[in-house]
Formats: sequence, structure tokens, C-alpha cells
Amino acid sequence: MSLKDTIETEYKNALKSKDKTKISTYRLILSSIKDLDISNRSGPNKKDTDDDDIKKLLKKMVKQRAESIEIYKKNNRNDLLEVEQNEYEILTSFLPKQLSEEDTKKICEEIIAKLGANSIKDMGKVMGALKQQYSDDLDFAKAGALLKQLLNK
Repeated sequence: MSLKDTIETEYKNALKSKDKTKISTYRLILSSIKDLDISNRSGPNKKDTDDDDIKKLLKKMVKQRAESIEIYKKNNRNDLLEVEQNEYEILTSFLPKQLSEEDTKKICEEIIAKLGANSIKDMGKVMGALKQQYSDDLDFAKAGALLKQLLNK
């Protein structure tokens, strides 16, 4: 079953259970996927939307929610914060589980040692290697912050 089919099934289940939060979030996801389908079908690089495209879209949506959550926390907007957190949880449920902070640090240290990186100038090389090997497993915002710490030593 493709990722899109899974989301559609979850949407139908949410409709049956009348869960308003899930319904609105799934509608948002499905409309974004539909937009992605349209943009993939038009233009010079026509292609079908696959699970990788949908994962990229979901990651982008998760990042937006994470940024909004931080802003709402700073401004004590608990009403909006709760909505964003619920959407964040639903969106992340369709993505592969992210590695923990210490696993991320261990992987970053291994890649730095493997590439012989020793300054912040090498961060691009290290990030490139991380994205090649761990694109689904790492939170690159955390990895970037860790790399800055490790390479500034």
C-alpha cells in the first residue's frame, strides 16, 4: 500500500470516527499531495508522484509545524499551540522514526572522522554525506546544530 493510500484510509477512518482534528489535518495533507501531483504532471519534468515525493512534502510540513510550535510557545498562545502539536504528531506518524539525539551525535562523529573534517568549512561535505546515507533517519536541524558544535572544537 502506498503512502498516499495509507493517508486516504486514515482519512476515511477519521471521517467515520468524526475526529475533527484528524479530518482537517488529513484534508490538508491530501490537498498538498494533490497540488504536488498537479505540479509533477505539468512542466518539462513530467512524472508520477511517488512515496519519496510525499515524504519530502510531509517533512516540509513537519518543519513548518515545528517552527510554528516554537513561535506559539514564546508568545504563550496555548490555543494555537495545541492545534499545531496535534498536526505535528499526525504528520510525523507517516514518516520513518527519527534517530535520538545521542545516535545522531554518534553518526555525526563517525562521518566527521571518516571524511577527516576538522573545521566549520567542511560542514557542507559532512551534511552531504549525512543526507546520502541517512536522509530518512535524521532530523537535519538537530544534525546541523550538532555539527556546528563538533566542528568548532
